[in-house]
Amino acid sequence: MAAATGTLEGRVAFVTGAARGQGRAHAVRLAREGADVIVSDICGPVSDTVPYPGTTSEELAETVRLVEAEGRKVLAREVDVRDDAALRLLVADGIEQFGRLDILVANAGVLSWGRLWELTDDQWNAVIDTNLTGTWRTLRAVVPAMIEAGNGGSIIVVSSSAGVKATPGNSHYAASKHGLTALTNSLALEAGEYGIRVNSIHPYSVATPMTENDAMLKVFGAHPSYLHAFAPMPYLPVGQGATGKRSDFMTVDEVADVVVWLAGDASSTLSGSQIRIDRGVMKY
Repeated sequence: MAAATGTLEGRVAFVTGAARGQGRAHAVRLAREGADVIVSDICGPVSDTVPYPGTTSEELAETVRLVEAEGRKVLAREVDVRDDAALRLLVADGIEQFGRLDILVANAGVLSWGRLWELTDDQWNAVIDTNLTGTWRTLRAVVPAMIEAGNGGSIIVVSSSAGVKATPGNSHYAASKHGLTALTNSLALEAGEYGIRVNSIHPYSVATPMTENDAMLKVFGAHPSYLHAFAPMPYLPVGQGATGKRSDFMTVDEVADVVVWLAGDASSTLSGSQIRIDRGVMKY
């Protein structure tokens, strides 16, 4: 993890899906750089079709504790990104409490598995409504507040490697993540005149409950040819002159390092970009 530099001092960030995993790491990392943080999560199951446990109130409370341990203020609320009214209220309350909103990390998302023609309506709806429509609702709630504040801003949409390449066994997830790429690029053009930058990140194989569950292994066991679409993570040395090897999965902190860079001024020339966080694996 990169050392803190305080580059986001005085700014306010909003992170969805922040109870654990990537969302928690993003919230804590942004706080470490000086930002006050608004965090949300559904804190419960999204759908019976999602094959891993939902987040909990206790996990969101732990995110709050970790943000506060960085010396920053935090507003936390249990909000489903499919709930338009709750999202709008949270953004309004965040603006009232902190006075501004500079950064959005649209992170909330879910994943399930199955071949396209065998997906149920519930599987399709849970993934599309959360990942794609939920992100659109989040963007729709946040962008006017950023425009009104007049400070510009940085929006980071958390897509996936499945948002830039084909992935078998989860076509509904890939469709949602490809859709996020399109939303990112269109919004970058529309919001640029207000000094708001919009970029998407595309992580590959991050160690979270979403990717580490029996449902994924079951699909690969039934259809081993699908494994060819998921290349092993290349081993890279850690640090200057290092010779050690890294695991097949990236950590959430490695992704958060990229998020905090996109949130700050060092990436000020980037908008409408798709950042592949993959150690080069998608070049194979």
